[in-house]
Amino acid sequence: MMTGLVFSRIFSYMGFFAGLKGFTAAVVGGIGSIPGAMVGGLLLGVVETLISAYVSSTYRDAIAFVILIAILLYRPTGLFGTGQVEKV
Repeated sequence: MMTGLVFSRIFSYMGFFAGLKGFTAAVVGGIGSIPGAMVGGLLLGVVETLISAYVSSTYRDAIAFVILIAILLYRPTGLFGTGQVEKV
């Protein structure tokens, strides 16, 4: 709503990319871990800024999702997530 007031137009996908980046930060940090989500958000923000500054801003979103895929391949629970033991 605040973005709609600033830019004087409203459309259906206004918060989609912000929500997608927030979800990505939470998954990178570890679902259920507040400090992990914060570290994941900081990590993604710093990497996106560095990629925009030194490589190209068109690759910014792609690199964020490459980081997400890499974290999920090596640590499926995220950086700060802990594995849960499932009792049978």
